[in-house]
Amino acid sequence: MHPHARTTQAMATTRRSGLLLATCGSIAFSGKAIIVKLAYRYGVDAVTLIMYRMLFALPMFLILAWWAGRGKPALTWRDARAVLGLGFCGYYLASFLDFAGLRYISASLERLILYLNPTLVLGLGILLFRRRVTRRQVAALVVSYAGVLCVFGKELTLQGANVPLGATLVFGSAVSYAIYLVYSGEEVKRLGALRLTGLATSVACIICIVQFLLLRPISSMAVASEVLWLSLLNATACTFAPVLMVMMAIEKLGASLTAQTGSIGPVSTILLAVWLLGEPFTAWVAAGTVLVLVGIWLLTTQPRAEIAP
Repeated sequence: MHPHARTTQAMATTRRSGLLLATCGSIAFSGKAIIVKLAYRYGVDAVTLIMYRMLFALPMFLILAWWAGRGKPALTWRDARAVLGLGFCGYYLASFLDFAGLRYISASLERLILYLNPTLVLGLGILLFRRRVTRRQVAALVVSYAGVLCVFGKELTLQGANVPLGATLVFGSAVSYAIYLVYSGEEVKRLGALRLTGLATSVACIICIVQFLLLRPISSMAVASEVLWLSLLNATACTFAPVLMVMMAIEKLGASLTAQTGSIGPVSTILLAVWLLGEPFTAWVAAGTVLVLVGIWLLTTQPRAEIAP
């Protein structure tokens, strides 16, 4: 085989494997909301549920932090402070608010709100760094939030008065994670993505466990066995595994294409919610999902010439 043909074939194989990893990672992430909604059926609260998820995930992320940090310099005090702050904001607070909000809203609406993350990163850039906004970006914001409002308005009539509280909690989760993304860039360059993820998530796991010990009696660890199995599944298949898959996909495809592949996440959440939770699939949900996906597509695929400095 000609060397050029072999190179082309190798690139195509790498691209296919990257797309498969990105797709599987996005679907696995989206399963988290389904598992949380299923666990709530057994009477567990958010503090206990997130404690079990993080308790099961902690050993895996400690091993990841150790493995990714082999042969690298020890953390400086600056790095340690950054890891503590990013772990608190990006993984603990974002996860806790998300879990709390899922008690009041559907998994479909939760995933659409979280998928607004790129718009929040844009907004933080405008507020914190005075970046200019383009007409295309404004259009993307309008379309995306119109889609969420479609689903929110319909759900308000179906779910009741607690929908605004749930949506606010999940939106707070999205803001918290957007702050993490905005401020983690420099630390990713210093520590590497896998090492930072392992360290910051380990911090979040410890905070969640300590939070449970401070707010709940030890006796409240006694939960239905189904909750334990669902939490183990959440920690492995919907937390640790997709982190690795997305990181590997970014290495093969780049961040931009990986992020675009992630658009399957809201769709897979809605389909799983209809199948496993019995959530209604209405025209409003379909229209809202399409609007959100179009808005994020406009935001993440804008021509280079339109990107404001």
